[in-house]
Formats: sequence, structure tokens, C-alpha cells
Amino acid sequence: MENKLDYITCKVAKNENINDNIYKFEFNGNFKGKPGQFYMLRAWDKEPLLSRPISINYLDDEKIVFLYQVVGTGTKKLSLLKEDDEVKLMGPLGNGFDIDNIDGKVAMISGGIGIAPMLYLAKILSEKSSKKDMQLDLYAGFKKETYILDRFDDFVDNIYYSLETGKSENKGFITDIFHPQLYDMVLCCGPGPMMMRVVTMCREKNIPVYVSMENHMACGVGACLVCTCKTKHGNKRTCVDGPVFLGEDLVL
Repeated sequence: MENKLDYITCKVAKNENINDNIYKFEFNGNFKGKPGQFYMLRAWDKEPLLSRPISINYLDDEKIVFLYQVVGTGTKKLSLLKEDDEVKLMGPLGNGFDIDNIDGKVAMISGGIGIAPMLYLAKILSEKSSKKDMQLDLYAGFKKETYILDRFDDFVDNIYYSLETGKSENKGFITDIFHPQLYDMVLCCGPGPMMMRVVTMCREKNIPVYVSMENHMACGVGACLVCTCKTKHGNKRTCVDGPVFLGEDLVL
């Protein structure tokens, strides 16, 4: 795992369908990675051409876990894999959240599959909070049903969620119940419109916000420029300059 630019072949330990088209991928071994970083995954030779970037959902000394949504040919092929099938992984890639500079009363906000990197982030921050005075709250938005919220119980102080459809007292968008002025810092990952809304809300209240961008990626190592995003400091490559950016730097 020392050369992060090389693919390694791993056997699937688990590949579980946990909610509609949401799957949990697990590989045993001693993997590396920081919250917000990702791996490139592929389980095919030629088609589709590109590997799939998937953020780290959970990591410990024995395994790495990825949470992914089936949205196209590549992720559909991943969803069909069984235990002991082989997958090629390259990573960890990208720049994750700056853990050392996260402190105070912190809100994590996710939308849909954007909840994936938040679990590992919550784990690492909870380990830090045992040494410092930190409050960590999770705000999670979903379409119809929640998933993996119970995994956050040991890591966060409060959990708030919303559902866009269906019968629920929590029906609506997660931004409807989030108030940035209650926090010292905000960490966000999810659909573009949701994240831009969160960035705008935080800017209005002068609250620092960090967002994990979900741009389409082709190579994962900064060579192809497919994932370029606009910032106040010029165009940046999401895969190597991010995927985590300071919201204030993004050009909306």
C-alpha cells in the first residue's frame, strides 16, 4: 500500500445491499486513508473504460469499507460481485478533511450517498473530541429511507435527518432544519445544489464550511482534468487539490 498510484488486487469480503440501490463494500486488510480521501475501484478489464472513485466510508486496522450507489454501468457491475471476487483498488487519493483544524461545535451535513465519507470522519473526530472540547452533530438528508444512521451513535452527540418523500414528521430538505449560526464550523458532502445551499447559508452567517466535492473523475491522479472545479484561486482538480475545499474559495 506504500505506492498509492499502483492498483492492488483484493478479494471481496462483503458486498451487501443495504437500501434500494445502496451497497456496502468491505475488504479485509491493513489499508490507509484519511477522512475525505477516496479509492479508485475497478472489477473489469476494458468496459467500462474508467474506474470508479469511491470515498472511504470506514477504516480500521482490519478492514476498509466503501458505501456506494448504483448509478451506471460500473457501479452496477460492482453491485453484482460476490464474496471472494477480485477488485482492483488504487488509493488513498486526494486531500481529505483537515482534522487538526476542526474544533468547537461542529455540524456534519450530508445528502443521500454523501453520508458515505461522514462515518469515518465522525470516528476520527470523536477520537479527537475525547481530548478536546468538541460537540459533533450530524444532519443527514435522504430521499425515502434512512440508512447507516445507527453507525453514528458512538461517534456524534446528536443526529438529525430529513426525508424528501414519504410519510414522515421529518419530511423536507435537510437544509430546512439546519441553522449554521449554531455552529463554529460546518463539514458537508452531498448533491451539488444541496452543498451550494449550505455554502451560501454559512457565508451569510460568516461560518467556515468545508465541502467534499463529488465531481465526475476519470483518472483520480490529476492527469485528465475531467474533474476541474472553479475556485477564487483558479481552476482546481477535484481529485488531487480536493475533494475537500473551503466553501469560501468555491465559485458558485
